Amino acid sequence: MKKRCDLHSHSTCSDGTFTPAELVTLAEEKGLSALALTDHNTAEGLKEFMEAGKNSPVITVPGCEFTTEWHKKEVHIVGLFFREEYWQEITDFLELVNIAKTNANKILIDNLVKAGYEITFEEAAEISESDLFNRSHVARILVQKGYVPTVSAAFDTLLKEGNGFYIPARRITSAAAVRFIKTFEATAIIAHPLLNLTPEELREFLPEMKEAGLDAIETEYTEFTPEMKKTAVSLAEEFSLKQSGGSDFHGTAKPDIDLGSGRGDLFVPYSFYEDMKACSNYDE
Repeated sequence: MKKRCDLHSHSTCSDGTFTPAELVTLAEEKGLSALALTDHNTAEGLKEFMEAGKNSPVITVPGCEFTTEWHKKEVHIVGLFFREEYWQEITDFLELVNIAKTNANKILIDNLVKAGYEITFEEAAEISESDLFNRSHVARILVQKGYVPTVSAAFDTLLKEGNGFYIPARRITSAAAVRFIKTFEATAIIAHPLLNLTPEELREFLPEMKEAGLDAIETEYTEFTPEMKKTAVSLAEEFSLKQSGGSDFHGTAKPDIDLGSGRGDLFVPYSFYEDMKACSNYDE
């Protein structure tokens, strides 16, 4: 059997439902050779995650997914292989971003309350155990209270940007995130690119990011159709970028997506882990 990995997953430290240690246990059960923790805009879970990895056959990769902006579009940049001495640097870098995130959360809840939805800031913060909750946490409450049938429906209606309730926080630029990642000799990857940008936009975006230090592009991703995967691989080859991939596992927050295999047909080869590590200066 070919070795495989998952280089994109989330824990309870952002909007997942498994703790960092539970992710490692699950990765063992799934037979993964390597797993990266890439929580949104935080390094909070990395200590627990890496400690769990010390007693596991699964190689654990410390990472972070940065929410950024390019030409007023939201783009996610994943950083992998941050050495432990730099985890505090991630926290410091994202401090102002997270203050803006908390303020945006308050505005979202206020807007929902004004429209007659019975929901509180404290409810969402309790689910995520943080004021830095995401729309998925709010969506789960809206489902529980019967306002929408599913989390997806919440995102398609009440929580959709431009529909009047959700106003995104000011974000760092994509290039700034890439440069930050490379400053600490980690690996910089654009996450699920074709969910955020069209192929035409990517042909403008990628040269700019390569100049900033971008190493790779996700080509194996749960939401990609065969055609999207083909396009992503073509773009990686066109711009001489390495390939990465992952399930974007969130636990029960996205119950149809499984760790390592997505919806059943995802396969991220172990060679992707090796290539991503080679782009960094990381010592295990």
